[in-house]
Amino acid sequence: MPLIKYNNQSLSSITALPSGVPSGKLKLISSQTASNSASISFTSGLDSTYKVYKFVFVNIHARTDRVEFEFQASTNGGSSYGVACTNTIVRAAHNESGTGQFGPEYDSQMDSAQSTSYVRLTSAGGGISNDADSGEGGVLTLFNPASTVYVKHFIHDINYYNDDVYSQRGLHAGYFNTTSAINAFNFRMSSGNFDGTIYLYAIDNS
Repeated sequence: MPLIKYNNQSLSSITALPSGVPSGKLKLISSQTASNSASISFTSGLDSTYKVYKFVFVNIHARTDRVEFEFQASTNGGSSYGVACTNTIVRAAHNESGTGQFGPEYDSQMDSAQSTSYVRLTSAGGGISNDADSGEGGVLTLFNPASTVYVKHFIHDINYYNDDVYSQRGLHAGYFNTTSAINAFNFRMSSGNFDGTIYLYAIDNS
């Protein structure tokens, strides 16, 4: 078998990235911090400038016990929220004592089919704990929300401390079934207020 010679084996000797390697960098568009807030809305910064946007959730803390973190989209700049959404959720969890775990499994309680209700970003199984040290973190990625041709796809990856002392991870994906541009998002708990910071980034390929 002939030997294969590899070039550019160290980063220091690479002069150009191959065309198939993504080269975009994250660009911070804005951030908002909730402090016992009912909701947070992003009504600017989501436009045709970029094709991919990311919301990053840091230390999201529910003020009410056993609730879910959720969001909805708007096509009218935040005047109303309620775009039809279809999504699916897979979850897995492990508790603090090491004696209980489940998943990965499909979470039929938390999916939606052309629903205009708020979309859950956490999944069923105890709800979010409001203990002082609890919280959640994750990333929601949106693909081309300004398109006027295609539906608007999203994927979401989150981990949180639920009320049954589990570290619970949820993997979510879905689409908003509209060919109108989506230009605003609202985040809230299913009940009560919350704390934490949400960052809005874009992937900048310029």
